[in-house]
Amino acid sequence: MKSKKNIVLIGMMGSGKSLIGRVLSKKLNLDFIDIDNKIEESENKTISDIFKKNGESYFRKLEEDLSINYLTLENKIISLGGGGYINPIIRKQCEKNCMSVWLNWKDEILINRIKNSNKRPLAMKLNSSEIKKLIVDRSKIYNSSNHKINCDKLDKKQIVKKIIKLYANT
Repeated sequence: MKSKKNIVLIGMMGSGKSLIGRVLSKKLNLDFIDIDNKIEESENKTISDIFKKNGESYFRKLEEDLSINYLTLENKIISLGGGGYINPIIRKQCEKNCMSVWLNWKDEILINRIKNSNKRPLAMKLNSSEIKKLIVDRSKIYNSSNHKINCDKLDKKQIVKKIIKLYANT
């Protein structure tokens, strides 16, 4: 494949960006960068701890700085955090040298994955209808991605295959 573009996976928390990114990385022999993991490594804390000790605005600034840094590279597979693509600065950088792919799922599937997860500080205190509102609000912005894959009836191999086909055509 001759493209130097990054493949950027976007979508809600629980949409499988990290899992799909790792599988895609092996198939395409490209480095995989999980922004949430990079944030945790840089702070030597979990995202939940960063939210608790430093607050969401501190986390979002870290997320922006690290995302921009990695998005300027080439030939990488990058998984943004669920809120990363919502940031207009990150989104604009994605448009420059990246093929963005929204991993879209039915609300109910995401709500079931997100509910009661202590790894997702933004959603820990939300009920199902509040999570649904977050999904609806974010989906309006995710919709500006280069590609959208409806994942409800696909397994991870099928999702990866679709992304590879899209990437081959860039």
